[in-house]
Amino acid sequence: MRNLLFVTALCGLFATVTAEEIGTVSTKFKWLGPNDKIAVEVFEDQDVPGVACYLSRAKTGGIKGAIGVAEDTSDASISCRQIGPINLTDKIRAGKADGEEVFKKRTSLIFKSMQVVRFFDSRRNVLVYLTYSDRIIEGSPKNSISVVPVQPWPGSGTTGMEISAQASDS
Repeated sequence: MRNLLFVTALCGLFATVTAEEIGTVSTKFKWLGPNDKIAVEVFEDQDVPGVACYLSRAKTGGIKGAIGVAEDTSDASISCRQIGPINLTDKIRAGKADGEEVFKKRTSLIFKSMQVVRFFDSRRNVLVYLTYSDRIIEGSPKNSISVVPVQPWPGSGTTGMEISAQASDS
C-alpha cells in the first residue's frame, strides 16, 4: 500500500502542465519569498478543439512557495468559451466521456491537485466544465463550473454537432 501511494505521489510530481499563464496579482505581502498570488491561466481542451478554459487560482508564496513545497488553497474559478468550431466525438456526445479529466495541476508537493473535468449535456447541447481540488486523503467541496453552448462557428461550415473525421476513425 505504501508503494502505491509513493508511486501515485511520484507520478503527480512529473505531470505535465499545459496551461499558459496569462498573469498574476499579489494578494498578500511576504517578507521572504514571493507574495501570495492569484494566477490566471488558460488551457485548451485537447479532445474538443474550439474550447478554451480560463482558470484563476490561489498560489501560496513565501519561502515554501518559492521552493515548491507550499500547499495552495482550494480556491479556484473557471470560465470556458468557444473560440472556434466545435466538433464533438461520438464518445463525448453519447456521454461516455462524462467526468473525463481535461486538466490537472499539482497544488502541493505530493498529495493535492486541482482538476478540471468535462461533461456533455446532450439535451441542452452544452459542454460543462467543473474545477475542483482533491487530496489523496480528504478533498475539498470548493468548486466552480462553466458551461459552453455548442454553437455554429461563422465561416466554418459547421453546425456544432459534427463528428470530427479523426475521432470517428478511432
